[in-house]
Amino acid sequence: MKIVIAGAGAVGTHLSKLLSTERHDCVLIDDDEERLENVDSNYDIMALNSSPTSIKTLKDAGVSSADLFVGVTRHESRNITACALAHALGAKKTVARVDNYEYLKPQNEKIFHDMGVDSLVYPEVLAAKDIISGLQMSWVRQRVDVHDGALVLLGIKLREGCEILNQPLKDLCGPEDPYHVVAVKRDGETIIPGGLDQLHLNDLAYFMTTKEYIPYIRKIVGKEHYTDVKNVIIMGGGKTSVRAALTIPDYMNVKIIEKDAERCEKLNQLLAESDAMVIHGDGRDLALLEEEGIRSTQAFVALTGNAETNILACLTAKKLGVRKTIAMVENLDYVSMAESLDIGTIINKKTIAA
Repeated sequence: MKIVIAGAGAVGTHLSKLLSTERHDCVLIDDDEERLENVDSNYDIMALNSSPTSIKTLKDAGVSSADLFVGVTRHESRNITACALAHALGAKKTVARVDNYEYLKPQNEKIFHDMGVDSLVYPEVLAAKDIISGLQMSWVRQRVDVHDGALVLLGIKLREGCEILNQPLKDLCGPEDPYHVVAVKRDGETIIPGGLDQLHLNDLAYFMTTKEYIPYIRKIVGKEHYTDVKNVIIMGGGKTSVRAALTIPDYMNVKIIEKDAERCEKLNQLLAESDAMVIHGDGRDLALLEEEGIRSTQAFVALTGNAETNILACLTAKKLGVRKTIAMVENLDYVSMAESLDIGTIINKKTIAA
């Protein structure tokens, strides 16, 4: 496929690397030359230093023959404009990154379609979905629904209770078995296992199965004793926290701790339709956490804009007995480090959007 990407920020750069690795013909456009210089020369990506809303630039990038045009600059208006122009010039499909939840409402879909925007991506909504998924299945590190849920990919940290450790996979994942181990993360490396490979203690194993066999997977990995999440504390009151609080299941009780008083007032307005409780304070304050019942909380979600703060807060919550922790880590360099520190689920909006 020929794919043109507007915006060489973290999302655009990561996306172009992923697509070029899969041998797609990628063109990356940005009017900031410095951003384009950060693109790794090991990847086969054509960089174009110019405005993504320039018709001449889009023509030079070859959008008339593009199978896909993606607008992921920092400004949603530029993304929408660039998609509309690319569509008019002949791009087969367009995708725009936006920051306004109103645009995602079903009744507005036709408006954007008529403008030439086929699909909208709102990273905070995608991140919130991952968070909710992580809370609903507290024993899973990562869940991905494949083919509209026909298949489910589960990333699970293997502990001592797992009954399928140290056995050849050919004896575990035969044609009649309801799951397949498709990847294993071990000591920072990803392994695509063969029949003779085995699962080891502390591996992060990825199981492909169907929804009906999720309880079976939970049993064989020894996670049946994990308590379901009912009480959740969220640290940080940004957009992702709002989307998560508004879509969280009714049986979960949510407290959001935000240190900015004005933002707390805004949160009370945004979350008026939910049962979420907004608390003014610092989520790193141990006395506050104790006061808000951290020891009877099953999940702690750190969503501030600072990766180090989120990682440290999750580690503190773990020490206080919280079993499920979720940290938002925007710096891609910190993701593997956070995983090695045994933080339950890592949320990175850029990679999710890509």
